[in-house]
Amino acid sequence: MDKNPIPQSELNGPLLALLCLFFGVFGAHRFYAGKKNTAIAMLCTLGGVGVWALVDLLIILANEFRDSQGNKVHVWD
Repeated sequence: MDKNPIPQSELNGPLLALLCLFFGVFGAHRFYAGKKNTAIAMLCTLGGVGVWALVDLLIILANEFRDSQGNKVHVWD
């Protein structure tokens, strides 16, 4: 068992996934998670021409995405 479990974020995981799926190239999911600097970078590069947004979607669906405080956002348990 993990001695230092990572706290779970209070953000809505399914909403985060939907924001990434439909508006990921604009960094909407990162704005929602409080990651403003990387959200602006995504907005300027159109999500790394879609690649960065796709990688983020996969990370979100694997329940490994973290909010601005470092807490994991869970799409499902």
